[in-house]
Amino acid sequence: MQARRPRRFDALLAGVVVGAMLFSIAVIDRPVAYLMFRHFHESRAPFILPTRIVDVLEVLAAIGLLWSGFNHALRRPFGRTGQIVLRTSLALFVAIGVKDLLKLAFGRTWPETWTCGNPSLIRDAAYAFSPFHGGAGWASFPSGHQTLTCAVAACLWVLAPRFRPAYVLVALTVAVSLLFADFHFVSDVLAGSLAGWMVGLFVARVDLTKAQPLA
Repeated sequence: MQARRPRRFDALLAGVVVGAMLFSIAVIDRPVAYLMFRHFHESRAPFILPTRIVDVLEVLAAIGLLWSGFNHALRRPFGRTGQIVLRTSLALFVAIGVKDLLKLAFGRTWPETWTCGNPSLIRDAAYAFSPFHGGAGWASFPSGHQTLTCAVAACLWVLAPRFRPAYVLVALTVAVSLLFADFHFVSDVLAGSLAGWMVGLFVARVDLTKAQPLA
């Protein structure tokens, strides 16, 4: 019974986030994007800096994976710290693959024009999903920054629960910064949060020691 309760809560939370995401797509995304553009477009530099947290996480994950591989090659026991480093690093890299596939699958246009004259809500009133369109101009959904941040946060939430408030604070900081900088729609951030959280929980909880050996 105890093992099932977190899963049920996760499923309930996912349902709430999906509902909020659909509501945001229909009602909230466009007004918020226009609001942020009008009031923060010329003064969004302070909001861009916190999004660089993801760059730091990527570097740390690469170092963690290399360190884990080095320990494994030397047949050193991982221990609790080693397990946390390995699983958190893997969570981030798995999240990179997941968010890239989702971006391709949904093919959503961005709030603003960023690259190669991509169609956007602000410049062209473009607000659409074009599944499997491909290209950087159709990659707003989900937010990659939020996916990676939440993957790391969720993994650490399970493996190192002592600092849970810090993980939530970092994830919220990135989410708010993405919105105020008008980098993403609200639903992009919600989708990234959900995708990253699911990846992080999976990587933290999966127990391969119970898997059947290959024939």
